[in-house]
Amino acid sequence: MKLIGIRSLKTSLLSAIVIASVTFAGAAEIPQWADLFNGKDLTGWVDVNTSPDTWSVKDGLLICKGKPIGVMRSEKQYENFLLHVEWRHMEPGGNSGIFAWSDALPFGNRLPKGLEIQMLELDWVKLHTRNGKAPPIAYVHGELFGAGGLKAVPDNPRGRRSKSLENRCKGRGQWNVYDVVCVDGVVKLSVNGKFVNGVRKSSVKRGYLCLESEGAEIHFRNIRILELPPGITTPEERAPLLGGSK
Repeated sequence: MKLIGIRSLKTSLLSAIVIASVTFAGAAEIPQWADLFNGKDLTGWVDVNTSPDTWSVKDGLLICKGKPIGVMRSEKQYENFLLHVEWRHMEPGGNSGIFAWSDALPFGNRLPKGLEIQMLELDWVKLHTRNGKAPPIAYVHGELFGAGGLKAVPDNPRGRRSKSLENRCKGRGQWNVYDVVCVDGVVKLSVNGKFVNGVRKSSVKRGYLCLESEGAEIHFRNIRILELPPGITTPEERAPLLGGSK
């Protein structure tokens, strides 16, 4: 009984040491949230093809005038991460978005290759009525799609795009909250507190984040990222590094 007790004690102590070691080792590697926008200036961002007047900071907000059409990109590339961003459109039918895993190289329409997380103002549907028929309201509630040649499989197909399963976006002047999970070619989007959309099998899994200017004023705040451990990617699944990248 005494021997069994000693062995049991040794086993318990060994288990405690192992658990403590794993906990201690892991503590230094716990992912931390980081601000992508500091509320003061455009540190961490690089203009790609807009103008010095397109982006500004006022009262802690990142303001995009919407003209000219184009993007600015993050200084560094990201692979697996959680992204939090709050946004509001200031004009009826405003159009904007975020490109994940982007090459930040604009094409003929001035927008780059990437996985677009779309941000449309609710009146966009009414303003794009054609022959008396308005587009489905789902268009304006957080569509996801590959742009500029990036391919992805939609969870909720509308052609090659994925539409949100619920209409959760708020209209002009009201703040919306996007929480985005981007891991190993999979993107899941939460709109105002609920996951409602996703895509998978993205042909690119590492690249820049781009904020889009597309014709109308939009405000951003609380842009934060939590980087996760990298996965296994091929050169074709990684956007090329650009000058000035970290």
